[in-house]
Order: sequence, then structure tokens, then C-alpha cells
Amino acid sequence: MTSLLPAPRRTQEPAAGRTDAAHRRPLVLLAALAGVAAATATLVVCLAGGVAGWFLTDAGAHGAPRDGLRVGALGWLMAHASGVHVAGTAITAMPLAITLLTAVVVWRLGLRLGDSVSGHGPDADAIADGMRDWTVPSATAVFTIGYAVVAAVTHHLASTSATAPSLARTLVWVVLLCGLLGGCAIAVGSGRAAIWTSFLPLSLRAAAAAARRILVWYAAASAVVLGVALVIDWDAAVNVMSQLHTSPGAATLLVGLCVLVLPNATLFSGSYLLGPGFAVGSHTLVTPTAVVLGPLPMFPLLAALPDDGATPGWAPALLALPPLVAALATYRTLGRYPTARWDEAALRGVGAGLLCALAFTVLAALSGGAVGPGRMADVGPFVFSVLLHGIATFGIGSLLGSLAATIRHRRHV
Repeated sequence: MTSLLPAPRRTQEPAAGRTDAAHRRPLVLLAALAGVAAATATLVVCLAGGVAGWFLTDAGAHGAPRDGLRVGALGWLMAHASGVHVAGTAITAMPLAITLLTAVVVWRLGLRLGDSVSGHGPDADAIADGMRDWTVPSATAVFTIGYAVVAAVTHHLASTSATAPSLARTLVWVVLLCGLLGGCAIAVGSGRAAIWTSFLPLSLRAAAAAARRILVWYAAASAVVLGVALVIDWDAAVNVMSQLHTSPGAATLLVGLCVLVLPNATLFSGSYLLGPGFAVGSHTLVTPTAVVLGPLPMFPLLAALPDDGATPGWAPALLALPPLVAALATYRTLGRYPTARWDEAALRGVGAGLLCALAFTVLAALSGGAVGPGRMADVGPFVFSVLLHGIATFGIGSLLGSLAATIRHRRHV
């Protein structure tokens, strides 16, 4: 991998990575195995979880282990946007905890695959001179095909006419996951990303770094707010569990289901803090300034919802949290990219806010979907409003943070 980093001077000696036999194995074989391994790793976890859930439900008194395996496989497909039908009702919401796990595995194996194929194609000097390099696109394509094959086989074995998960949606998600995230990981692991990004303007790299930190910090802040809300209404969550009259095994399974949708709830919390809020059923609204709820299913995580009706006087003050997080994150990040120009600082700050708003909106869109019949077919953040509020909120906050970083820099020069 290090052989592909830009060299300070031209040299005719062969790069070390190109003469290492471990980095010269066939690209097609390495990429295909990596794609299959990335899909299989998380699939096995879901299959084990399905069997565990089948046993916890009634200690294996009904059905067979293969039923648990099928449920686990369907859960894995749902994490890839396949959707599923339960008693004739479409469930399209994705369990983002599993989706996040698949993304982490794809990233990690993509990095390893990139390092393994770093010796393929032209070296850094040739790439810098403009020679075409198909190493990363080729590895990404084969990696995606390997992953897609596992997804197609899983769909064939697990789907029934009653559940009817969508293979087309699954394959589209696989292409996006492996093509974008996996491709970036392969580019980073192979060293190509270091070469390509060196040609990008410094302002764009600084804005992207700030946007990444804003998104991570804001997700953490949203999770903290969700946790505090759940602790405050902990008695309501316990009351839901008691009314369900679940056995210890079934209660454990229900808690596990809550864990699977915690990332979804965190994104709901983030949309709430931005102002537009989210819906928990048709004609419902949950925002810091108004809460309109109807009948809700008995699910412990819903205890974190605020009470129906007028909100407390302090609730609108939560709207100050997103710009504060954006300002602090941008200030910390752009301190590593100092500039004394006000226009440059403004461009970086606004760009960081815009990129973060776009990224959060995409995640918010993935967090919602149908979770039941009737009114529960409309659950999730108000995506377009989240985008507009995110651009304004993150943009203003990151602009202030960038200007503050520039003031600090100008004082020390």
C-alpha cells in the first residue's frame, strides 16, 4: 500500500508492493472471496440470532430450527432494504443496527482487499502521470458480484410466497453498499485514495473532514438525548413489558428487537432536535414545539416519546443543540486546516454544513418505513423538512465555528 503513495522524486526501481508475492495474487479471486466473506460474516450472525430467538420464544416447543434460520435470513435481507410481508402487511423499515454491522464489515474487508491488490496496476508515478488505473473499479465490481451472489442465494432459500422479500431492492442496496462504501475502502486500502485526494482543493478536503466530525458528534448527541428520554420514562417502558405478560425468554427477545432499531430511534431523535421531527403513524407529529400522537403499539422503546399535547417550556431550547454541535465540531476540525482568509473560512464552514445536512438526510430517509398495518405504514422523519432545516442549522453552526477557528489563527500569526 505504501508503494502507491506519491513519491518525492521519480525512480525507476520497482515498488516493493509490486514484487511482494502476497500482493500479486489474482485480483478476481481476492475480490470475489472478499465479497462472499463480507456477506457471509453478517449473515451467519443473523442466522445465529434467528435460532436464538426461536429458542427464546418458547424453548423450542414449536417449529424447528430451520424456522429460526429463515427468520434470521429474512432479517439480514431486511437490513439490505428487501422489505418483508407479515400476515399480508408490508414491513419496509430497515433494522439499521444490522445494516450498520454490514457496513462496518464491508469497510474492514474492503480495506484488506485494497491492501492485497495494491501491487496491481500502475505504480504511483505512472498514476500521477495520467496512466489509467482500473485496479479499484475492477476490484469493486468483483467484490460487489461476490456479495450479490450470496444475497441472491439467501433470498432464494429464505423467501416464501407469504414473506415475499424484494430481490430487486436487495440487489440495488448491495450495489450501493459495495460500490460506494466498499469501493472507497478499497481505494483507501490500496493507496489510490491518497493519490486522488491530493488533487482535490484543500477547502473541499477541510469541509469534508469537518462534515464527518459534525455528523459523528451529532449522532452521539442524538443518542444521548434518546437515552435521557428513555431513562426519564423508564417506568412506562417497564409497564409495557408487564402488560405484555412475556416470559423471560420472550422479554429478552423483545429487548433484542429494541436494540436492532436503536440506530433508527437515534436518527428519529436527531430529526426531532433539528425541528421537523418525525411521525409515528399517519397524521402524527413529534417535534420540540408540538406533539400529536394516536394509539401506539406496545413496544418498550416508544416510552421515550414525549407526552401528547403541549410541550414543556424548555423543549424548544433543544433546537440550539444542533448548531452548537456543528460549531464546536467545525472549530475543532478546521483548526488543523488554518486559513487567514475570511472568504475561505466561510466557504469551508458553509460547505461542511451542507455536506453534513445531505449525509444526515440520507440516513434519516433510511430510518423510516412501514412497520405495521394501517396508520403504522407511515413512520419516520419528514425527510425534505429535515434537509432544509439541516442546511440552515448545520450551515450556520459550522460557519460560526469556521470563523472562530480563523480568528484564533489570525491571532497567532
